[in-house]
Parts: sequence; C-alpha cells; structure tokens
Amino acid sequence: MALKLAQEQKLDLVEIAPKANPPACRIIDFSKFKYEQHKRKREAQKKHKKWTIKEIRIRLHIGEHDYNLKLQQTNKFLQEGHKVKVSLFFKGREIRYFSEGQKLVEKFIEAINKKVKVERPPIKEGRNIVTLIAPIDSGEKNEDKN
Repeated sequence: MALKLAQEQKLDLVEIAPKANPPACRIIDFSKFKYEQHKRKREAQKKHKKWTIKEIRIRLHIGEHDYNLKLQQTNKFLQEGHKVKVSLFFKGREIRYFSEGQKLVEKFIEAINKKVKVERPPIKEGRNIVTLIAPIDSGEKNEDKN
C-alpha cells in the first residue's frame, strides 16, 4: 500500500529503520534526501578542526641564528594550530651530554612566545630527547564548550 502511495506521488519509498518491528519507511524524494545528507556532512567537515604534528629537529651544539630560526618556525606552526614535536638528537659521543640536551629543550620550550601546553614532557627515546607541545587553545576550547 505504501509503495502504491509513493508511486502515485512520484516519490520514493525509503526504509528508515530496517531493524524496527515493523520496519519504518518514509515517502520522500530520495535524490533530495541524499543531497541534504551530503550537505550536512560537508558542513560538519568545515567545522572540524584539522591539525597535524609538525616536527622541529635541533642539535646539541646549535648556532644562535639556527636556534632563533627554529623558534620562529615553531611559533608559526603553533599559530596555525598545529602540534609541534621538538626532538633533539645526539650524534656519536654527544650522548654523554644528555643533561645539557635536556636543559636546551627546556630552554627552547620557555623561549616560545605563545603560551603552550606541554602534552608530553621531554623524554629520552633512544638517542633523542623528544617533547610534544600544543597551542593552549586547541584542546581547552573544546573542553569549555562541553
């Protein structure tokens, strides 16, 4: 009977809830329904914040100019809303100066102009010291809205 009604109105009979008892159906224009569904999906993607993890690699004996350049790059990435993985890698016998490397990474984090949150504190991973920092507004905005 529902199929006959749909044909009379020149619309489609679409099953909405197939697991219901009896199954729920609706008489609609299916192409219009698919278009609106696609439109809602695109709107949701626009509102979704996309971020990636950018990596900044520094060395233990880094020059002043290079250090400042890495700071500028890090600030730029943070302003764009990306998370930044800062890794200091040791070559050869430099691993003996692990404590100096840790101090350098902490100094690097403190020197960043923007307020950031350290998601992962400086940790030794093999021959590297790695930390992950994120802009302070990236996660906290979402928490405040909920």
